[in-house]
Amino acid sequence: MFQFVVKTIFYFFIILVLTYLYSYSGVNNSKFIYNEF
Repeated sequence: MFQFVVKTIFYFFIILVLTYLYSYSGVNNSKFIYNEF
């Protein structure tokens, strides 16, 4: 159970960083991402 929680937090952190870097690198694309979500 502990390993599952660590994996979930780890993958969530990776997705969060990738989303941040993608929105930071493309200013024009960030507005499109925010409109989708």
